[in-house]
Amino acid sequence: MDKKYIRIYCGTGGGKSSAAIGRGIKSACAGKTVFLVQFLKGKAGSELDYLKRLEPEIKVFCFDKFQEQFSDLSEEERQEEIIHIKNGLNFSKKVLVTSECDVLILDEILGLPQRGIISVQEIIPLIEAVGDGVELIMTGIERCEELWPYVDEVTEVITDYLKSN
Repeated sequence: MDKKYIRIYCGTGGGKSSAAIGRGIKSACAGKTVFLVQFLKGKAGSELDYLKRLEPEIKVFCFDKFQEQFSDLSEEERQEEIIHIKNGLNFSKKVLVTSECDVLILDEILGLPQRGIISVQEIIPLIEAVGDGVELIMTGIERCEELWPYVDEVTEVITDYLKSN
């Protein structure tokens, strides 16, 4: 890939992070350097432990301080966690500006504006920092349609509840 490519996986359905990680694995198999930065997932759980087993081919970064999910934190803990999340955003921008990876996955970044942690407008400089030959993948439940003019591909995953009798 000679040009930059920006991709979004959004929607209420499951599998957005899995799709992004799958693209990361495919890129790693092709010899690309892949960084995965997770937001709003907490440090607890076997998912993060499993993802770390993909290192060093896929480098996993989690800037969450607390084990619990963001929504389960006290107001004081949330304010502290916001500082850590913003550190993760700054790290992500540095990675893009210095071309440290070929693929950067920002897992659940699209949920940050809904929680008032950052605005959608603060994501645009990240997109603009993507250099030639770099793929940026962003995931989250929120559609963040304001970003769509800046991206090459949007995949919306929708849960369809079918009732069977």
